[in-house]
Amino acid sequence: MIDIIIIGAGGHASIIIDCIELMIKQGENIQIKGILDDRKDKSEFMGYKVLDKIDNIYLYNEENTKFVIAIGDNKLRMNIANKFKNINYYTIVHPSSIIGKNVQIGYGSMIMANALINANTIIGNHVIINSGAIIEHDNIINDFVHVSPSATLCGGVKVGYMTHIGASATIIPLINLGRESVIGAGSVVIKNIKPKTVNVGVPSKTIKDIL
Repeated sequence: MIDIIIIGAGGHASIIIDCIELMIKQGENIQIKGILDDRKDKSEFMGYKVLDKIDNIYLYNEENTKFVIAIGDNKLRMNIANKFKNINYYTIVHPSSIIGKNVQIGYGSMIMANALINANTIIGNHVIINSGAIIEHDNIINDFVHVSPSATLCGGVKVGYMTHIGASATIIPLINLGRESVIGAGSVVIKNIKPKTVNVGVPSKTIKDIL
């Protein structure tokens, strides 16, 4: 039996809890041990005890315990993961998701309900592939990326480190999204995106740099 401790007690954590509970019903040998969160007003979340502050994570780092950073914000998720590197992280895959052949999924990543990930795709560590997202064949998605609900990445797309792709955005084949870029909800990307830029529209245009 693997004990899972969830880091964070916000909206994304509620989705992760739903996912883990369904995984348990499907026969996964796991259980939710509790939650770590820094807000003092929370002693319980979604029926599970808030055990402690995040900084006390090593007190709970036991042999059969793994952790999930259930925080949607890429930068916050990255900061926690980089601060606590010697922790075992659990990969969440919702039972309704469809995972193709030769797909690689890194540790601490979260694949949500009805996501489709097609053959030969590589997904890094602590990545969120949100509900209903479509990741076509031969994509490369780097660490700490968040692909929002119903976004579509066509074949051969490369997504840079810590990039955020908004809900229902579409990325056409063979596009490179530079690291830490932002693609707005509903945007259609038809050309390569420079790092650290915000891009919106149909077709998408760069509207500002991220300092």
